[in-house]
Order: sequence, then structure tokens, then C-alpha cells
Amino acid sequence: MNKAHKHTLKKFILLFALSAMVYVFGFFPRLVEPLYSEGFYSLTSVIQRFISGIFPFALGDFLYLLLILYTARSLYRFYKKIIQKRLQQSDRLHVPLQVLNFTLVLYLLFKGLWGLNYSRIPIARQLGISNEKYNTEELVLLGKYFIARLNNLQHLKRAAYTTAQLEAEAKQAYDKMRRKNAFFNYRSPAVKPVLNSWVVTKIGIEGYYNPLSGEANINMRLPETSLPFVSCHEIAHQLGVAREDEANLVGYLVAINSENPDFRYSAAYNMLKSILFEIRIKSAEDYEALYKTINPLTLKDIQNDRDFWQKYNSDMYMYFGLAFDRFLKLNNQPKGTDSYQDIVLWLYNLHKRELHKMQQL
Repeated sequence: MNKAHKHTLKKFILLFALSAMVYVFGFFPRLVEPLYSEGFYSLTSVIQRFISGIFPFALGDFLYLLLILYTARSLYRFYKKIIQKRLQQSDRLHVPLQVLNFTLVLYLLFKGLWGLNYSRIPIARQLGISNEKYNTEELVLLGKYFIARLNNLQHLKRAAYTTAQLEAEAKQAYDKMRRKNAFFNYRSPAVKPVLNSWVVTKIGIEGYYNPLSGEANINMRLPETSLPFVSCHEIAHQLGVAREDEANLVGYLVAINSENPDFRYSAAYNMLKSILFEIRIKSAEDYEALYKTINPLTLKDIQNDRDFWQKYNSDMYMYFGLAFDRFLKLNNQPKGTDSYQDIVLWLYNLHKRELHKMQQL
């Protein structure tokens, strides 16, 4: 074994040991929370956002492109060696080790830059929100409560937002919540439009957090009713809220308490969709009755949503839905995409008092 191969083997042993340590560390949320989420990550994420904020485009998307090009180039060179029969006997060990090293580096980057947040103490618990279960009657009351909120907001004038405006409005909403709870402290905002909204929409993505750059990327092709809530949701990821259901919770709390009525409408509207989905599963009859009480403007928004996704839907969307479900399960979310519906449970617990008052009327 020559020096180059020995060096690759030593690197593998080191990277494997570090990866094993990081993996085991993820089993201890009470250590992850103070040392990583509130410590290391809270510092590095602000630095990331400060740097990416300098660039007018989605820096993370560009970094992803470079990573893809580097991987493609490496595969091409390996393939070329095979074709030209220049692959030596020793390369049969060296090349797989190089691939493993590259994979382990990506794993450590992901976990170090953001991924360990999947192992933090549950956000609902940190915010003092219980997990008391509801019955069907209470679920229907929750639906009525949100329909009433939307009916009170439906007459307000809508505004079209740029990414910069979404960032500014969301920052104000987070600052308002920060005065109540330091958890919502959002420094160095970095909200960017995705580079290719057509491709992202075809896949079925509304927005995403980029661990390489710390940016919150928004699909600006979305209907206007989705953009304010999606912005608050993606910013929650920037604050280290890794799980999708918990990012929905944080995004809802911020948007519904915003001074901007468009943000409040977007929050209530997106939550109602989750609630109606749950009601439809549990009681189709109640779902039909509730649907008839929704105001015409919100019904139009629902139809616009359907038309929008029908226009862009494709086989690729279904494929990526399955892939994302698998990703969630690999990151301590055993219910997969069903975990999104945990938001309904938290909404019930957030608004129990209002619902009990409705029952007494």
C-alpha cells in the first residue's frame, strides 16, 4: 500500500470515528439543546446568514450546483479510467475509500451545519404546549374556530410581496414574538427566492432551508395566500427548528400574531387546510357541513391552490414525496410525512380555551 492509499485509509478511520461520535451524540437531546442548538448552531447559523445575505441570489443553490458538478466530474473520471483500463489493482480499495470519505464529509457537514437540530428537545415542549388529544367533536370545533377567523379577515385587501418585503414583514413578526420569548430571536435575515421556481414547483416544493448557506429559500411562484406563512415556516428552520411539524407550529405562532393582516390570513388559511384534511379523514359528513360555511374568497383561494398544483403536478412530484417521506423517517420522524398533521394536535391545545367557550354557547 503506497502513501496515498495509507493517507486515504487514515482519513477514513478519522472520519468514521467522528461520524460515529456525532451519531451517538444525537441520542442525547438534553446535551444537543444547550451545546449545539443554543450554542454552536446559534453562532454558526448567524455567520452563515450574514455571509449569504451579501449575495443577491440564492448562494446555497449555487453551492449545490458546484457540489453536483464536482460529483459528476469525479464519476466521469472514474468511468474514463475503467473504459481505458487504467484502473489498477490497488484502486479497487482506494476508490471505494475515497467515495466513503466523501460521503462521510457530507454527513458531518450536514449534521454540523444544521442536521443535529433533529435531535433537540421538542419545540412544543419548550414552548409549553401540551399534547392532549382531541376527539372528533373538538376537532370540528377547531375547524369552526379557524373558519370564523378567516371569515373575519377575508374582506381585507391582499398585497403582492417581493422576497425582500416578505423578509422584512416576517422579521418584524419574529421581533414581536421575541419580546415574549427569546426563542424567536431572529438575527441576520437571509430569505431568498429559489433559483429555478419552475423545477421546484414541478417537484412540489414550497420552500426549503439550505444548510450550506443558512438561507431560507422561498418558491415565489406560489399563490399569494401561501407566501407569508411559508416565509415564517422557512425562517423557523433557520432558527434550528428542523422538524417540519414544529416549523409549521413556529411559523403559525409568528404569522398569526403579526401586525400584517395578510400574514394572519396566510397562517389561518394554511392551518385550516390541515384541519380540514384531518376532519375529512375522521368524519366526511362534518367536513361537508363545515366546507359550506367557508366564505367565498377563501373558497376561491382553495380552488386557486388546487388549480395551481394541478397545473404543475407531475410523476416527479409523487416520486419526491416518497423520497421525502423516507428522509423524515431517517431523521427521527417515524410517521414520515404524516408528522405534518401533528400541527393539528398543537393547534387544538393552543386554542382549547376558545373552543371550550364555543361549546358553552
